[in-house]
Amino acid sequence: MKVAIIGAGASGLTAIKCCLDEGLVPTCYERSEELGGLWNYKDDVRPGQGSVMKSTVINTSKEMMCYSDFPIPAEFPVFMHNKYVMQYFKMYAKQFGLENYIQFSTEIVSLKRSKEFSSTGQWDITVKHKTTGKEEEHVYDAVLVCTGHHADVHIPQFPGLDRFRGKVLHSHDFRHTAGYEGKRVLIVGIGNSGGDAAVELSRVASQVFLSTRRGSWILNRVADHGLPLDMANLSRFTTTLASLMPNLAQSFAEGQLNKKFDHALYSLKPKHRIFQQHPMVNDDLPNRIACGAINIKSNVMEFTENGVQFDDGTFVDDIDVVILATGYVFGFPFMEKGLIDVRQNKVELFKYMFAPELERPTLAVVGCFQPIGAIMPICELQCRLATRVFKGDVTLPSKDEMWSDIRTKATIMSHKYVECQRHTIQVDFITFLDELAQLNGCKPNFGAMFLRDPVLAWKCIFGPCTPYQFRLEGPGRWKGARAAIMTQWDRTLQPLKTRPLGAEVEVKGSSLGFLKFLVVFVGLFVLLLSFCMQ
Repeated sequence: MKVAIIGAGASGLTAIKCCLDEGLVPTCYERSEELGGLWNYKDDVRPGQGSVMKSTVINTSKEMMCYSDFPIPAEFPVFMHNKYVMQYFKMYAKQFGLENYIQFSTEIVSLKRSKEFSSTGQWDITVKHKTTGKEEEHVYDAVLVCTGHHADVHIPQFPGLDRFRGKVLHSHDFRHTAGYEGKRVLIVGIGNSGGDAAVELSRVASQVFLSTRRGSWILNRVADHGLPLDMANLSRFTTTLASLMPNLAQSFAEGQLNKKFDHALYSLKPKHRIFQQHPMVNDDLPNRIACGAINIKSNVMEFTENGVQFDDGTFVDDIDVVILATGYVFGFPFMEKGLIDVRQNKVELFKYMFAPELERPTLAVVGCFQPIGAIMPICELQCRLATRVFKGDVTLPSKDEMWSDIRTKATIMSHKYVECQRHTIQVDFITFLDELAQLNGCKPNFGAMFLRDPVLAWKCIFGPCTPYQFRLEGPGRWKGARAAIMTQWDRTLQPLKTRPLGAEVEVKGSSLGFLKFLVVFVGLFVLLLSFCMQ
């Protein structure tokens, strides 16, 4: 069975491996000259292709973000700079021989159903080799679309922006701070890109202004005791506890964040609760605000030739540069019209992958979602599921059931999150992983696990939900999964051990202190029973 893979970024690489694991024959088309996608930093701007900034460090810790059967080396930093992310991708590709299946400098011109699609499920793909300009047509039995959702920029219409005399660019085009020395810079948007750009520019610019409509809760990568936030707190136990007591969990989390710094005092506190918007992850922002290098402003009302009027009545003059950190719009321009419709970043796909109305499930979109957590383990599970669906080993639910799931997710999202373009493809990290694993048959059976291996079960439920959990059993089982879970904290802390102290350092518990928060053992017992019954 021949499978076409579009894109050789984080999801495209694991798509190749998943195809090989299932005995499929992949061909991956990558428009650039190298693998890595978004994480392949280049100084030059490439239209239609996202890129991190030169200084970008990933927001998730290495154990939470790795591929499930290929741990990131212990000596790599806890939170990796983009050069380490690229190095890891290249190691992964070399280990499993993935580059042999990639055609670089090749872009997709069109993707459409073949004439006999209803009986064969095949696809006609036209590709163009960028070096020669030559076009070729191919037929594939299935397609994995791994192009991500950080390509085409979203630029809102601000009154007066067309007459502003300074430099205007999108954060997509911002690479490094060279050339911004001594400038007065306005950044519009308080997502992760806006926060990172503001912090970096504040070190060289004369003044940085950061404009936000709603404010934001700010998470630190590093939590209490210096542990990575996601490793310390993103577990099955805490997720279940938060779902049982959502208001209490939100109040507790907000209180913990305000202990770091009072969000109201720093003009950042939003009206919404912490779990109602995708938060910003930034360790340096409050420090840069405190020293006056960054000034938080309200929403932009209008631009003048040299300045900007904000909706709180304040005005800032002599602005040299405006950076629009206003997000992206995604779509699939190479696809047959009407195949997958995207409207205002809303897309109707089962598990954000499969089009319910398609007669044959031989097309899957990978990575078209936004988790509060690492994206790569979810992409990998999507690919593991898709390849088994292509083979016929997994049967998808009926069309009606798929539509019901899509609409339920949309309803939950509309109630949970603040309405805006960035909250259309949100997923809960562990919940969504479990949904995919349940379909694929690789979700751990915790009841049986408690009987045969209670130590492992305890670490899986109360410890960080690392990707190795989905290699413990079922299709794609990896014999190294248990050892990887048992040693995950060792690899996490290894790069910090750069000076001998004469005694072993004890790993503290969760920075949110949930075990202390749960003062009676009855609640713990009930939760254990619920996991055992799954």
